[in-house]
Amino acid sequence: MQSAGKLMKVFITRRIPQEGLKILSAAGVCEVSQWDSDEPVPRADLLKGIQGAHGLLCLLSDKIDAEVLEAAGPNLKVISTLSVGFDHLAIDEIKKRGIRVGYTPDVLTDATAELTVALLLATARRLPEGVEEVKNGGWSSWKPLWLCGYGLSGSTVGVIGLGRIGMAIAQRLMPFGVKRLLYSGRTAKPHAAEVNGEFVPLDTLVSESDFIVVSCSLTPETQGMCDKSFFSKMKPTAVFINTSRGAVVNQEHLYEALSSGQIAAAGLDVTTPEPLPTNHQLLTLKNCVVLPHIGSATYSTRGVMSALAVQNLLGGLQGTDMPSELTL
Repeated sequence: MQSAGKLMKVFITRRIPQEGLKILSAAGVCEVSQWDSDEPVPRADLLKGIQGAHGLLCLLSDKIDAEVLEAAGPNLKVISTLSVGFDHLAIDEIKKRGIRVGYTPDVLTDATAELTVALLLATARRLPEGVEEVKNGGWSSWKPLWLCGYGLSGSTVGVIGLGRIGMAIAQRLMPFGVKRLLYSGRTAKPHAAEVNGEFVPLDTLVSESDFIVVSCSLTPETQGMCDKSFFSKMKPTAVFINTSRGAVVNQEHLYEALSSGQIAAAGLDVTTPEPLPTNHQLLTLKNCVVLPHIGSATYSTRGVMSALAVQNLLGGLQGTDMPSELTL
């Protein structure tokens, strides 16, 4: 334990769940300053708050670039992000300065997979449209083809990126009677055998799947990958779901594919930008379900994420092991 005169300075960029803050105060090694709001910290306040900090706990919405690292100064030892994604961090700049980075993978896998399945079912079976019809008086007598959608039983599902989350999604979809599970990515995955996954080229997956689920990470290769050419290869009855990163999808091209009936429907938990402006053209479509990036939003998951982010932070401050350190 450090003496009171030598407390290390930590800046937290947002209100976070109590689970993490309790661990931080119990450790007794930090002087904490926090942007005390549910809304993102303004850039000027971030640059001011991080001055002289030894540790930073940030969120996906905080762009941590060279300017922020300069403002922090030479004390900064660790950046802990309350997220599994890290495309908001200037990794090269961070590496150059020898700063350690913690993130929160694994703990949000189940919650994100559950939400993906919920979004897939809601989109395929047109649940938001159905709710709307009940509210606006569109529900009259029973009609054989009214609000018909698409079912999973006997279908072919394609998962783009069979990592932790992709695998968890596949495991949850199989009991619905899925006939074939296709997946694509950089390499074949041994664990795919558990879900009878077939490793196929992306083009095969796109043209043969009834449901396409994107759960890959955002890289220069995947940025804008779901574009006009991608959607043109899909079946007109296929449903497209993205719970990875908004930038994987070209939203103009998705709008064209949905509005022209080239594909049946789409469900998104991630968009570009976030939040999506309320006048965005995708929001005018009945066959597009957009959620506000709530993949990991269960009370228990967010609590565990908060605790893990703080344990990463403390490990980096004290020069000990971090439970989830990003290898730079």
